[in-house]
Amino acid sequence: MVKQSHSWSAESIWAPSPSTTRGQPTPISADPKGERLAYANNKSIFLRSIDNPAVSTQYTGHTTATTVARFSPSGYYVASGDISGTVRVWDCVGEGATKGEYHIIGGKINDLAWDGDSARIIAVGDGKEKFGHCITADSGNSVGELSGHSSQINSVSIRQQRPLRAMTGSDDTSLVFYHGAPFKFNTSIRKHQRFIYGVAFSPDGSSVVSVGADKQIFLYDGRTGEPKAEIGAGEHKGSIFGVSWSKDSKKFVTSSADQTVKIWDAEAGKAIQTWRMGEEGRVSIPDHQVGVVWPHGRSDGLIISLNLNGDFTYLSEGNSLPHKVVHGHQKNITAIAASDARDSVPTLFTGSSDGRICNWNISTGTADYLDGEGHTNYVSAITAAPESRIYSVGWDDTLRSIDASATVFTGSSTSTDGQPKGVAATSNGLTAVATHKGVESFKDGQKQKEVQFKNASPTAIAANDDVLAVACDDGSLLILSPTSLDTKRKVDSLGSNISILSFSPTGEHLAAGCSNGKISVFNTSTWEIVISRWSSHTARVTSISWNKEGTHAVSGGLDTNVFVWSVKKPGMRVGKANAHKDGVNGVAWVGDGRVVSVGGDAAVKVWGVEGLS
Repeated sequence: MVKQSHSWSAESIWAPSPSTTRGQPTPISADPKGERLAYANNKSIFLRSIDNPAVSTQYTGHTTATTVARFSPSGYYVASGDISGTVRVWDCVGEGATKGEYHIIGGKINDLAWDGDSARIIAVGDGKEKFGHCITADSGNSVGELSGHSSQINSVSIRQQRPLRAMTGSDDTSLVFYHGAPFKFNTSIRKHQRFIYGVAFSPDGSSVVSVGADKQIFLYDGRTGEPKAEIGAGEHKGSIFGVSWSKDSKKFVTSSADQTVKIWDAEAGKAIQTWRMGEEGRVSIPDHQVGVVWPHGRSDGLIISLNLNGDFTYLSEGNSLPHKVVHGHQKNITAIAASDARDSVPTLFTGSSDGRICNWNISTGTADYLDGEGHTNYVSAITAAPESRIYSVGWDDTLRSIDASATVFTGSSTSTDGQPKGVAATSNGLTAVATHKGVESFKDGQKQKEVQFKNASPTAIAANDDVLAVACDDGSLLILSPTSLDTKRKVDSLGSNISILSFSPTGEHLAAGCSNGKISVFNTSTWEIVISRWSSHTARVTSISWNKEGTHAVSGGLDTNVFVWSVKKPGMRVGKANAHKDGVNGVAWVGDGRVVSVGGDAAVKVWGVEGLS
């Protein structure tokens, strides 16, 4: 039993952006009070504050990639679906306890809808035998059959008043109108020429609207399903992916692949406001608007649109410019580094598997993208250097330099001779990159030296002012000169491949994390192991970071755990199990008693650690 003298607390979750797919709608949902958004990212569902996006909660009950989440009209529950055809209903006010898990169809859930009593759910998608089903939220009992479609259903909406009605839109270009409950087929409506991406009943139940890939918008009677009007022919120049009503049922908003968001007067059938995202006159695929929500329960008329890049744009009727854009990662975060630039306010840099690098303001929890040309592929490592410099390497086989104070990529990218495994920087301006072939050193973007290893491939690298430590896949640890790259010393094998290396700020210690989960700490004067008891990880250690005094280190591993270790009391540790779904990929100290971790769930999490004295 390990005694824990420190205390550990979860401070905040900085949520990732929603997962998006080109050419497909991305559902986003707002709670009845207009305070939170619900959306899917990777295998999680995130509930995120609209007014303070740095505040969010994460639901991790799904075991496969999630696709949709919808708040119940009561505001107490969320129903979410995934690619396996499973719908989970869970508490969104308390601890996030799962209320029910129901297997609906033999394929991806594309959308779901609640009835006005928060009692029934219709879930639709791409099944093998059927394309949707209607169930009770509390028990999963069947309350109707969804028939009438011959291809996957993309969208569903339920009328919130009695008599209950429902409408679905499908890839077979037809809409089906259902009477309920129990829900049964009433009529099939063929107005659209191509895939239908969105259907929505107005809050007062008088109308229902449909949009699709044919750029058309149709209105129908909410009680009978009778077509009422076609609206705005020729207005949108691309597929319409999203539609959402205002709370007074007089207007609705649409989002499209033509990079525009439009507000429509339902009665007059005219667009009354248009926003176009991206640079004027330039086609930008990341600015395709793939989802939109008009949160009810608010008095400011806020509209939130989502683009293919995962950015939320906050719009207000009457204002021609967005008043906020929320950025973040969409994919697995693979690298992290902290810099104390910018007037001593810590700045965090994170890189993900799609090449995206974000910089985070630690005090506000907000992210921005870097200006300039970034990586095009997996970011394998980021390191901080003196004088506000940050260096990153990626699987596009390049080294890039970042000015931390201006948050821009500086100069051009520098090509490496192989696939980078890690990067390390010294105080004298040298940057060393470990590739699968060997080690290369750079200064001001120019290659200085290169050494290739014949019988082993580097797995990790770390730099001190005097030495460069390089771990290889034969289990060895080499100590090199940073300037000449000559081998000064070879340290005996630890019995398992080293996956991460980290020098303490004073240079007195070198921590080596191994693929078997053990961490050994070397004294850099004698290169003897002085600590061997940091051994609580059960899988590969992916990241180690020291506090500025060099008295404690934090580690993260593929076992999803984060631990803080003490040099003086090696047997003591404090940590968090299941910190990140699918593993922890990076950890960093961001001040006294604060730790940040990143991982496979694309989220950034801030932890408080007390009692380190």
